[in-house]
Amino acid sequence: MESVNWQPDILGDGFEMAFINHPADYSGKVRSTVIRKLATAPSHKAILYVHGFSDYFLQKEMAQMFVDHGYNFYAIDLRKYGRSLLEGQRLFQVRDLHEYFPDIDSAVEIISADGTESIALLGHSTGGLTTSLYMSEKPSPLIKALMLNSPFLDWNMPTFQKKVIIPIASSFGRVFPNVKIHQEPDAGYANTLSAHHQGEWHYREDWKPDVLPDPDLGWIRAIYQGQKQLRRQSVKVPVLLMHSSCSVKKGDSKESYFHADAILDVETISYYGTRLGNDVTEVTFQDGLHDLVLSKKIIREQVYETMLSWLCHSMPKS
Repeated sequence: MESVNWQPDILGDGFEMAFINHPADYSGKVRSTVIRKLATAPSHKAILYVHGFSDYFLQKEMAQMFVDHGYNFYAIDLRKYGRSLLEGQRLFQVRDLHEYFPDIDSAVEIISADGTESIALLGHSTGGLTTSLYMSEKPSPLIKALMLNSPFLDWNMPTFQKKVIIPIASSFGRVFPNVKIHQEPDAGYANTLSAHHQGEWHYREDWKPDVLPDPDLGWIRAIYQGQKQLRRQSVKVPVLLMHSSCSVKKGDSKESYFHADAILDVETISYYGTRLGNDVTEVTFQDGLHDLVLSKKIIREQVYETMLSWLCHSMPKS
């Protein structure tokens, strides 16, 4: 891998970032970004975070929490997301989740070069699906544990759409990957997050739009195939499965968005998540949002404590 050129990150406060160039794909040049903040004292343990769809790494408070507890913290902005976006690229474009594996591999290589002996991989939503698939297929021996924050293990839609429409769309996605599927705009989740609305978080809305973009058939195929492949495989390291206690249902009030997962079905997260491997610990959080660490302070502090406690029991002592 090329030499790593660290520079100050947009988060400030000692966060650094480096671009990693990868071989060109069907859209041209691609790169990923590794963001890091090292613990004050030398540490041989690290967290590696992978974001979700329509997202990028912005969870500065969570990162600082891990650093304060002696972990070196790293995150990836995957290719065509956030910091990694290149001029002319289509945001979030993907045709196969395996496209992201080199992004994870390069981050692990950097973390290893920093002297790390054990890594806990942490994935949110689509990042939770991607990291689970990665750990079931070609995990680095440095990765000793997997933590999942509301992983996208199944579609949140009626059974007919899930069992009939999605497989058909996936089939078309092989030939017509760039065709977009219109969906009704819903900014309800963003309203609970953004400080410009009723939330408390400041972030770049060009990288994390209020309304989810219409997915294309290539993306649908990537998710469908990834979920299907994962169900035939197994994660061999300990898994911490975290999600809200309930989901927003059709017809629920706007207030419900502040107390539930507005993106995924927590029942299917539980069903498929508890079947990822032989060592899965499931924890639910009352009033948790889809991204648990962006929930209200009292909730996310419970999430932090859960992760730290679980890591003490599941990660090798370093």
